[in-house]
Amino acid sequence: MNFFASQDKARKHTFQLIMLFSLAVIILIIMGNVLVMVALGFIDNGQLSNGQSFWQQMDWRTFATISGAVGLVVLIGSLYKIMALSGGGKVVAEGLGGQLITPNTTDLDQRKLLNVVEEMAIASGTPAPPVYLLAQENGINAFAAGFSPKDAVIGVTQGTIEHLSRDQLQGVIAHEFSHIFNGDMRLNIRLIGVLNGILILGIIGYHLLYSTSHSRRGRGDGKGAAGILVVAIGLIVIGFAGTFFGSLIKAAVSRQREYLADASAVQFTRNPNGIAGALKRIGGLKFGSVLKEPGAAEISHAFFAQGVSGFMQGLSATHPPLAKRILHIDPNWDGKFATSDQPDTEKSAQGADKKGSMPKEKLATIMSSVVTGASMIDVANSISQIGNPKQVTVDYARALIAQLPTAVKDAAREPYGARAVIYALLVDKELDVRHKQLAHLHQYSESNVEAVTRKLLPELDNLAVAFRLPLIDITIPALKQLSLAQYQHFRDNMDALIDMDFKLILQEWTLRKILLIHLDAHFFIPPRSQMGTVDSEQLKPEIALLLSVLTYAGQQEHVAREQAFSNGVTVLEIGELTLVNEDSVKLTDLDVALQKLEKLKPLAKPKLLHACAACIMRDQKIEPLEVELLRAFSGVLDCPMPPLLLSA
Repeated sequence: MNFFASQDKARKHTFQLIMLFSLAVIILIIMGNVLVMVALGFIDNGQLSNGQSFWQQMDWRTFATISGAVGLVVLIGSLYKIMALSGGGKVVAEGLGGQLITPNTTDLDQRKLLNVVEEMAIASGTPAPPVYLLAQENGINAFAAGFSPKDAVIGVTQGTIEHLSRDQLQGVIAHEFSHIFNGDMRLNIRLIGVLNGILILGIIGYHLLYSTSHSRRGRGDGKGAAGILVVAIGLIVIGFAGTFFGSLIKAAVSRQREYLADASAVQFTRNPNGIAGALKRIGGLKFGSVLKEPGAAEISHAFFAQGVSGFMQGLSATHPPLAKRILHIDPNWDGKFATSDQPDTEKSAQGADKKGSMPKEKLATIMSSVVTGASMIDVANSISQIGNPKQVTVDYARALIAQLPTAVKDAAREPYGARAVIYALLVDKELDVRHKQLAHLHQYSESNVEAVTRKLLPELDNLAVAFRLPLIDITIPALKQLSLAQYQHFRDNMDALIDMDFKLILQEWTLRKILLIHLDAHFFIPPRSQMGTVDSEQLKPEIALLLSVLTYAGQQEHVAREQAFSNGVTVLEIGELTLVNEDSVKLTDLDVALQKLEKLKPLAKPKLLHACAACIMRDQKIEPLEVELLRAFSGVLDCPMPPLLLSA
């Protein structure tokens, strides 16, 4: 599955969805108009029987007024729901009763889950999303929610972590990562919003019916009350009929996306038995995949498997039948589901990091392949794997996590330690500057953070470059547990440490940028941009600045710089671009440029990333700083790039 093609397809699906629901709303408006006109006497049945046409009797001014009112109600209902979900995936997860699993949990089942999520995230080139547990749900199910990878969360039921093996759990999580990367989450939230807008008509009808029944008991019958009663009943019928047909549209869209996510999970893990085994376990478990939480119906299309039951599920099922999904993955399946209540044989190893899961020779090969000496084709392969990484990157991620010093790993998984890890990465090697930075932390950092920073410095000073980006990724779930005040204080301290050497090093900018991409979206809830609609030709100055920064980061000689920049421009095929003078390059301007480039059309983004690759590969090697810059740029574009491996 091509990430960028899927993003583009999701954008087109969104447009088609808007058209379908717009048609549904127009039909509802017409039905509402006819209902009100008849009920309140604007259309006379006697005149119709005498041959006067319906259109002759129509009061078009009243028709326009009612149309505007119905349309406004639907719009307000939709926008209200979407705004209520603007906090990202955590709002959806908490609405289902989900409880955040702390990154430093010692519970074995939860630790198994977080280990899998961490590995998948590092293999994908993105920070691990927060994970929520639906502790009261015994069925096997999961979901991904949010607007983009920046604010995504993953939710799983208690049954999922209790009844699935590590490989099966990996298949489920890979399926959810596919939804995160391929635009499905944004589509899911819009579906929820639009359906709520239609449903609100029925809710208004219900309240009208309720108030009218009380009024009739208190004041007696009247023609006006009878008319309102008809309107109320009509609105209930229209609202719930609209919701039903809207659910059919939702289900049709969702079913197709589930097949694609299953295929992506198989490509990700290279283990069809993982996700197929999870589906077989659902079929054999007495609880299946059904959730007890009443709010589950609203987001049923976002679950890994069918989350609600009912007599109408055959028509409005949001997921294909289990048997069909299994046969798509395992054509030789014998039709038998797994034993329902027996724990999996791999349960005993559920909390392990699986350090011994990979031969030492393979581990050494993979670890040595990172960054240094990577070839052009390897960079291109990493770009092609965006949203669709390979098993080798999962192996690499697992190995890398296992090789991290225990003290560093444990610190990165809890809020105090995560702050200390970031501070330690920013502390300068020069002793005078380091002394000032540590003195600042002693005075302004939270209690004990400065001490933890000092303790971690020897380990981080000697840490290989390959660990830097993954370590930042591991800290982000813990940093998201900070309060808003704590986060703002953390940002202030981070900026102070960067400023103390009186120079803004590009490496410091990339670290800060990668963090803020994901943390600001969590704490400040920025305005949601539409899926990209801008062509590269419209952003030539911004692209020129981006390529210029990469050129200066990797090349020292004038001729080499000109050639590197030209290589990038050639890939883009958008005409002439001019290398920005080095003295004119400002990182504040780069921030602004990246904000604009985020709005590129999905199919324009891979060309830009390939241009970046061509630029940095002019000398046929990649420096660590260039890798971090490429990762920061791809992160801003919502295109998480897997690690660069020789064997990828």
